Amino acid sequence: MRNIEFMRKISNHLNQFQDYNICLKDPVETFTKALFYMLFDEEYRTHNCQFVKDTFLKITTKLKLEDGEETWVQFVNQLASIREKLDLDAHAIEQNDPAAKSLTEVYLAYPGFHAIAIYRLSHALYKLNYFVISRMMSEHVHGLTGVDIHPGATIGDSFFIDHGTGIVIGETAIIKNNVKIYQGVTLGGLQIKKSLSETKRHPTIEDNVTIYANATVLGGDIVIGANSTIGANVWITQSVPENSLVTYQTEIKISTRKK
Repeated sequence: MRNIEFMRKISNHLNQFQDYNICLKDPVETFTKALFYMLFDEEYRTHNCQFVKDTFLKITTKLKLEDGEETWVQFVNQLASIREKLDLDAHAIEQNDPAAKSLTEVYLAYPGFHAIAIYRLSHALYKLNYFVISRMMSEHVHGLTGVDIHPGATIGDSFFIDHGTGIVIGETAIIKNNVKIYQGVTLGGLQIKKSLSETKRHPTIEDNVTIYANATVLGGDIVIGANSTIGANVWITQSVPENSLVTYQTEIKISTRKK
């Protein structure tokens, strides 16, 4: 009886606060994983389409989102084009990474590809104004891969992420075609102000750009010109012309100790 009374007191104290449906984290993670499987596994797709739809509608109902059925249809109609883009991404990884032995390895074992896949799925829902679900999906894969891509970012074809850990791509970033990004890269904003929420805060990366490990590119007006290479560890807050090579110069001395 004491335990029942204690739990009643806890409920009385907490019931005064707004309910945020925190338990939705579990079905959103299930939904995210199921979508990924559906895209690439025919057997799973054959047996689980209804389950995935029902999970989606359960989530939208709990979040009190309107037009769940209609939004689901609009979303599903985009899956084929999303799969086409992801196949281009996988080919880009396989062709550019000397460690990749096959496309199968990319689809099954590359965290960068996993992060790109969930980004493309969540981006489609973001464009349908399902902001909370799309953000929960991106945070789920962030936890799994260490890659943080906001679902609002705009990313073109044949995107290559190598290693991936520590990459951050902000909401208003624009990444065009055939871009390669390595671990630790940040495409971020110069200022963090709520008043800037409707402005472009993150950089634009043009076609065929390579950005090496731990480079930081900041600012909504910043453009990295096409065919440029951004070296490791650089900090960029101004635009870079096409066909540029940007490097960070430091002096490293190696000496041999006397025996």
